Amino acid sequence: MPTLLHLDASPRGNYSVSRQLSTAAVDAWKIKNPTGTVGAFSAPDQHTDENKRALALSDELVAEVLAADEIIIGTPMYNFAIPAVLKAWIDHVVRAGKTFQYTATGVDGLASGRKVVVAVASGGVYDEASGMAAYNYEIPYLRHILGFIGISDVTFVQAGGTMAVAQGKISGEEFLAPFAKQIKEAV
Repeated sequence: MPTLLHLDASPRGNYSVSRQLSTAAVDAWKIKNPTGTVGAFSAPDQHTDENKRALALSDELVAEVLAADEIIIGTPMYNFAIPAVLKAWIDHVVRAGKTFQYTATGVDGLASGRKVVVAVASGGVYDEASGMAAYNYEIPYLRHILGFIGISDVTFVQAGGTMAVAQGKISGEEFLAPFAKQIKEAV
């Protein structure tokens, strides 16, 4: 018997075009697979015990964020953006009703009052002085997503140019020295 997993990522419910389209796709799949089983994402008020077990990690990560006064994130830049593991963490902790809520006037971040320091390492230099800042999607994204959950006190230490260490042009200690000073000041 075939099985289909149906995921809807839009929070817009019945107003969502992507939900309407994916529902049409599921309906078409069911016609082609009348004995098939469809699994689906469900709203929190419809969570089964199995859903609750699946969300246990997310609940734990959200609790860690909300219990923290300060957060330090160390991340490389992969292909001009964040690595998948950091994106997965973000997807676990950015949750409606937990770290943000929709209001009549927009979005209210529920994780405000925290300070975040983000240390970003990249092989190249992606700042204004290098002329390559437009390639840096990581810092703007992190600033935006942390702001979305209410965290606006964010300091970035951008350690660009790690390729020079890998190529033996500078020692690791020499490379890290100016960034270590920035980290001490930020923390």
